[in-house]
Amino acid sequence: MLKPKHYFLLPALVTLAAIILFPLLFTVRVSFSSWDVYQAGLDYIGGKNYLRVFADGRFWESLMRLSSLSLITVTLQYVLGFALALAVWKEVKGQRIFRVLFLIPMMTTPVVMSVIWRTMLHESLGPTNDILSMIGIGPVPWLSSAAGAFISVIMVEVWQWTPFMFLLLLAGLVSLPKEPYLAAAIDGAGPWRTFWQVTFPLMAPVSIGAVIIRLIEASKIMDTVYVLTSGGPGTATETPSYYIYIRGLRDFQVGYSAALSLTYLVLMIITLTIIAKLLMRFLVGKEA
Repeated sequence: MLKPKHYFLLPALVTLAAIILFPLLFTVRVSFSSWDVYQAGLDYIGGKNYLRVFADGRFWESLMRLSSLSLITVTLQYVLGFALALAVWKEVKGQRIFRVLFLIPMMTTPVVMSVIWRTMLHESLGPTNDILSMIGIGPVPWLSSAAGAFISVIMVEVWQWTPFMFLLLLAGLVSLPKEPYLAAAIDGAGPWRTFWQVTFPLMAPVSIGAVIIRLIEASKIMDTVYVLTSGGPGTATETPSYYIYIRGLRDFQVGYSAALSLTYLVLMIITLTIIAKLLMRFLVGKEA
């Protein structure tokens, strides 16, 4: 039976249902309809949209591309973020200034930074190729070749979101107990051994949380691709989010884009749950 204090939760629950539950249920209903640019409305067509999803090679290619992109970017963000966190963890001169400087990319709007990076990486007018030409390299087709565009997206994502990883890992390092380090010092352990046998195991829960958060965010990458490469050249940097945007808001295949969205959502939930369980098992030694 609800207590009087529980009624104070009702406004929040109603709001949550309005902004999450209703759109989700409506998307499910739309995914079973033929709503497109030629036929508006919610005419029921069964699972035809989902059968089309499973036969859509472009969608599955974008999923594989996103998998590679997420794995590379999150790994680099974790390694660089951990290195930066370790660098300012101990008492170093000017560490407060460094902490602020490291956070600047994260505090900037992704669309704005993508525009800046697109200007910098322009093949003929950008300063990046001008600098590379001075040392005998270039011009590099950063945005006009498949490999260059893919690397460019990775660079922008790593540059912008490494500070987020840095912030989480630094908070974890600051909260570590001192006793294991005193024991390691008495045992004569050097910096490298102390890191792998003390710091890294103690940081495992924080590391797993940071990696999962970034994987969730990386799975939704859209703004960087939209501004920097528009999914090109061709479909070289097209992600599922961008492909769903094309089908839904360019081609106006609303029913099909809803089916794509729900399929993508289910796949991401399953994949991220498996990854979390594997990380917990191998790094912490227990189930998530």
